[in-house]
Amino acid sequence: MTGHSNLLLIYTGGTIGMVEDPETGALHPIDFDHLQNEIPELKKFDCHITVESLKKPIDSSNMNLLVWIELLEIIETYYDRYDGIVIMHGSDTMAYTASAMSFLLENVNKPIIFTGSQLPIGKIRTDGKENLITAIEIATAKENGKPIVPEVAIYFEYSLYRGNRTTKISAENFEAFQSPNYPLLAEAGVHIKYNRFAIRKVDDKQLIARKDIVDNVASIKVFPGLRKDVFQAITNLSNLKGLILETFGSGNAPSDSWFAEEIQKLDKRGVVVLNITQCTGGSVMQGKYETGVHLEHAGVLSGGDMTFEAAITKIMYLLSCTELSFEEKKEYVGKNMRGEIS
Repeated sequence: MTGHSNLLLIYTGGTIGMVEDPETGALHPIDFDHLQNEIPELKKFDCHITVESLKKPIDSSNMNLLVWIELLEIIETYYDRYDGIVIMHGSDTMAYTASAMSFLLENVNKPIIFTGSQLPIGKIRTDGKENLITAIEIATAKENGKPIVPEVAIYFEYSLYRGNRTTKISAENFEAFQSPNYPLLAEAGVHIKYNRFAIRKVDDKQLIARKDIVDNVASIKVFPGLRKDVFQAITNLSNLKGLILETFGSGNAPSDSWFAEEIQKLDKRGVVVLNITQCTGGSVMQGKYETGVHLEHAGVLSGGDMTFEAAITKIMYLLSCTELSFEEKKEYVGKNMRGEIS
């Protein structure tokens, strides 16, 4: 049901709100009036839709912490006035922003649905219309007066994914996203089928928006032949606070002595080091092979089956929690906080 609901629609930019320059063929963002003209179906919803926009809509490849803070401020300002929120966002960094919002917004108890498109809204074959219309329907759907999906999610091409379980896997297909280690929250066909077992149960608590985001983080993708000096070029950064190691298989890395020694130095410096797998599906199990055990002994934390997007934004969030000690931050890294890890 979407009747008698109030919806906040936030426009950040992205392909869904872009038009083509007739001279160069390049895409550039336009104001929201264009979307309203292209999707007259929005007027058919039996709900009141309020539109907010970033001060300067962007291509999502230009997403950064300042834009996240602006988005957090918009959500925080209007959150209590609306039954649900839909955020139009470019697909390239959508999984990063959805993951970040899932952590930085504490006590979410209503739908915050991200959506976008692979083709501009002005194109005849655009996927943007269906994505936006269904995202609005999901964001305003209630059962017994309560929202059906009270969490941060991504809707794209007939599928609703948990935001911090999602990654972009295609630059060309309409099915651009995947949730490799967690089931869909909903599937849209003739009817929208909600997988209620997969949707988070929440308490009615006051929303808290964390805006002091720490960005002193980095990632290293392990590969055969990784050199010590290359590794040190990142790990020797004086202000480094968090590091993601993307390792092989179930969390394995070279067992060279220098590798473990460098990681031990990071742990002593108070740098949170998290291990996630390069594989699309599956989980880190550091104690399974000898090439993973040495990481655990060096102080590396297991990221389980977290996506890279969830891992990097979770560390940013935890580092911003100044009330937590270094040991407490390490403890929370491996805990399920927002449904991001099995």
